Amino acid sequence: MRTQRFVPLLIILFCGALSITCKPADSDNRNTESRDAADFSTATARQANVIFDAQRAFTMLKKQCEFGPRPPGSKAHRETQNYLFAELQKYANSVVLQPHTYKAETETLHLNNILAEFRPGSPPVTGKGQNGETILLAAHWDTRPFADHDPKPENRDKPILGANDGASGVAVLLEIARVLKEHPPPQRVVIVLFDGEDYGRSIDDMFIGSRFFARNLGKWKPDYGILLDMVGDKDLTLPIERFSWEANRAFTEAIWNRATTLGLAPFQQRLGQAIMDDHVPLIKVGIPMVNIIDFNYPYWHTIEDTVDKCSPKSLEVVATLVISIVYDGL
Repeated sequence: MRTQRFVPLLIILFCGALSITCKPADSDNRNTESRDAADFSTATARQANVIFDAQRAFTMLKKQCEFGPRPPGSKAHRETQNYLFAELQKYANSVVLQPHTYKAETETLHLNNILAEFRPGSPPVTGKGQNGETILLAAHWDTRPFADHDPKPENRDKPILGANDGASGVAVLLEIARVLKEHPPPQRVVIVLFDGEDYGRSIDDMFIGSRFFARNLGKWKPDYGILLDMVGDKDLTLPIERFSWEANRAFTEAIWNRATTLGLAPFQQRLGQAIMDDHVPLIKVGIPMVNIIDFNYPYWHTIEDTVDKCSPKSLEVVATLVISIVYDGL
């Protein structure tokens, strides 16, 4: 991902008003039913948070790093793909690869987004159907082929391990996948692990997987989504990412307000930088997307982006918010 202060981004927002007419008849029954549904949802969110295992998520962060740096075309990239696919198969209703090729300046890349679907469970209250929405949870699983921001020039052509930049977001989503298996969500959830996010030296050769996904949504098209990127560092600080806020202000602010309600201190009620990342291609095709990212990470794109810089507690903080949104809505 890249920080951009002055990147032209054309976003057309359509705003509408929804009018709801309430009839007085059976209002007591309707209110009781609504409370029951809300109580069920909140209880399920609490149960889901209880079974989210931060240490297990951290183990999956370490497992990805044990393969080594994972740039496209490497043996570690292939091994990691197999591992992630197998993990998601344990929990999802369906898992598929979304293959695509990309012609870079010096090579042709063979990439795969990994897509997993989690269908909703039974309606919590008799007569109450599901809301019919699809929420997208995303992260990127590749790592950068060169440590171009390393303070030592001799390291700048070496690949990064990507413990935080890549593995952290994936680890949170893998453990959330297990939660979704045990407690089916109230709406359809799609987890997408993007490939080719961190490949190029310029923005033109980055976000390859998310750009492909945005052009080929098909049945995977979500109503809204959350991107997790660099969410595992020990000193976690999460201001509001500016592109997310500019494109979908109410949605973005609702997420940070929920974090405040939950007492999640790393989520700061202030605007941060505008970050070019995997959420931007989806925003451009009209999908409300919010990027949860700690860009104030001193080891970004260096060979020091290693497991010891990350924390299970940070993974748990982010997962707590995501789980609340999945089960309680906004």
